[in-house]
Amino acid sequence: MTTIALKPTPRTATLDDIPALTKLWQETGLYRPYNPPEWDVKFALNAAEATLLVWEDNSDNIMGSVMVGHDGHRGWIYYLAVMPSHQKSGLGRTLMEIGENWLRDQGVWRMQLMVRSENRATQDFYRHLGYRALDVTVMQKDIDTPPADR
Repeated sequence: MTTIALKPTPRTATLDDIPALTKLWQETGLYRPYNPPEWDVKFALNAAEATLLVWEDNSDNIMGSVMVGHDGHRGWIYYLAVMPSHQKSGLGRTLMEIGENWLRDQGVWRMQLMVRSENRATQDFYRHLGYRALDVTVMQKDIDTPPADR
């Protein structure tokens, strides 16, 4: 693994980060064509109950991200991603800790995340961090026209 120096702390994402975040999420398997990243980035940056943080290297390349939000009852982690060149470096664990602390600061005491059932490696990562699988079914329904089509 090539060592790339990282900046000392993450920063809040901006709309200008959408192309780099899209690339990161594509390279880490989080991207889905039916869920354009710009929708989620804009939503997180405009919501008081959410944030999106990015961690850069010293050349201002985004190496990791974590989106965090809550509904007043439970917190959620989304888009935890680390560039393949930095996976297994501890950056993912650090981003999770930052996300968990952001939720604690918001008064949230329980957090959840979703991992696709076929993604065993990511499930193992979260289990290693103390997460457990729950016996629940997540259901979804689109209730409005996507932002880009309005």
